[in-house]
Amino acid sequence: MTFTRRILLCALASAAAAVSIPALAAKPLTMGFSQVGAESEWRTANTASIKDAAKKDGVNLKFADAQQKQENQVKAIRSFIAQKVDVIAFSPVVESGWETVLREAKAAKIPVILTDRAVNVTDKSLYVTFIGSDFVLEGRHAGEWLVAQAAKNPGKKYNIVELQGTVGSAPAIDRKAGFADAIKGNPALTVVRSQTGDFTRAKGKEVMEAFLKAQGKNIDVLYAHNDDMAIGAIQAIEEAGLKPGKDILIVSIDGVKGAFEAMMAGKLNVTVECNPLLGPQLMQAARDVVAGKPIPKRITTVEGIFPAELAAKEFPNRRY
Repeated sequence: MTFTRRILLCALASAAAAVSIPALAAKPLTMGFSQVGAESEWRTANTASIKDAAKKDGVNLKFADAQQKQENQVKAIRSFIAQKVDVIAFSPVVESGWETVLREAKAAKIPVILTDRAVNVTDKSLYVTFIGSDFVLEGRHAGEWLVAQAAKNPGKKYNIVELQGTVGSAPAIDRKAGFADAIKGNPALTVVRSQTGDFTRAKGKEVMEAFLKAQGKNIDVLYAHNDDMAIGAIQAIEEAGLKPGKDILIVSIDGVKGAFEAMMAGKLNVTVECNPLLGPQLMQAARDVVAGKPIPKRITTVEGIFPAELAAKEFPNRRY
């Protein structure tokens, strides 16, 4: 082989290597994501944020809708494991019952990221991080707003009905606990009825109708674990001939556009924000985890509190 031919072959080999290295680096990250369902405005915005962020970030997203059933999420996670995805993320329907399938993911060396809702497991190494809100703090903010309102009317007693989220879910457990802690020991505030509304408008309306039948006009406050249930309850209150926001104070959580519209109409008094736009944070966390970079065990989103008097000013800024 001539010297010139040897130089040419070396040059071609170097060029091929230069092409292959970035080609390997550019291999898209594959994420399996199991979503709770599509039960609310919040969840719809959350799903859109995740899908949009994956598209913008070049992530190959395998998306599964659990339709609010844990067994569907377990099946989806096992499917992701079988497909050998790079990372699994999911928003768990409920807190408990995840140990077995998460151990399967760990055995397959696939990292797991929790979004929006946490899980109750004995081994915290079964997931790498949780991205989402402090639900206890949200409930506490709702309770503190009500305590402040009650202080403006000394001597008045407030009967509270509570629309809880899905039984066993992290936001339902924590928002109930935070609210209870905020009003604890206040003789003016009493929760007289508490029942799940499954985070949906239809169920929120149905349960509020039952509350009104049982309590008559002896309801002063509705505390709803999310805006959609509150909006459903508003319909029930109006159909009962009462004025929501006036005859019954309404406190809810999420901060969706529908809540701001209700506040501007004078039908809802305050909403505590729970930011659903977690997509960009999730994609960044997934890339960091796969790259072996250390990340915090909990990544908390920053959120606000919006009473009715701020609704009109804030509404144009709402993205969900």
